[in-house]
Amino acid sequence: MKPIIGIISREYKSASNKKINVVYNDIISSVIKSNGIPIGIPYDEDISNYLNICKGFILQGGDDINKQNLKTIKTLKKKNIPTLGICLGMQEMFYHNNLVDVPNHQINTLHEIKINKGTLLYKIVKKEKLLVNSRHKSAIKNTNYIVSSISKDNIIESIEDPNQSFFLGLQWHPENLYKIDSSSRKIFDYFIKICKN
Repeated sequence: MKPIIGIISREYKSASNKKINVVYNDIISSVIKSNGIPIGIPYDEDISNYLNICKGFILQGGDDINKQNLKTIKTLKKKNIPTLGICLGMQEMFYHNNLVDVPNHQINTLHEIKINKGTLLYKIVKKEKLLVNSRHKSAIKNTNYIVSSISKDNIIESIEDPNQSFFLGLQWHPENLYKIDSSSRKIFDYFIKICKN
């Protein structure tokens, strides 16, 4: 049976200045192609209402740290529920007033990262180097968790908590590379596989 994956939405304003909840199409399609069933979760909703429905959760990219998401993450960790964080989602997962501005990473360009052996990310992609895309204004500058990859300019690119079944944050956007990059597909495939258990 395909696992249901909750994608935490982001709040934005429409062209007519109405508040809307946004779930990015590339994340939806990546979950579907990796054999999961995606559902959008309102950004300000109590996550406990969805714990019996969803087998895993994804925190999307965005602009600013959401306090409700920080509460959500504490709950997901306490319950040991598989969680994948992308860009801002990673920053929220490992947030502790530890962000630094990275103006040179705001343009959506590919760059190389180095993956540390013995980490979950290495286990998934089975590579020591990877080309990833950047599109973020901030990054985590330090953490007590496992840093599984860094860029050539020493920006933390992924963080994981080995004490959880799956708790992985990526600074880049694998959902945008899914169609052209096997490593991006492997990340979603592995995440969905863990959510089936």
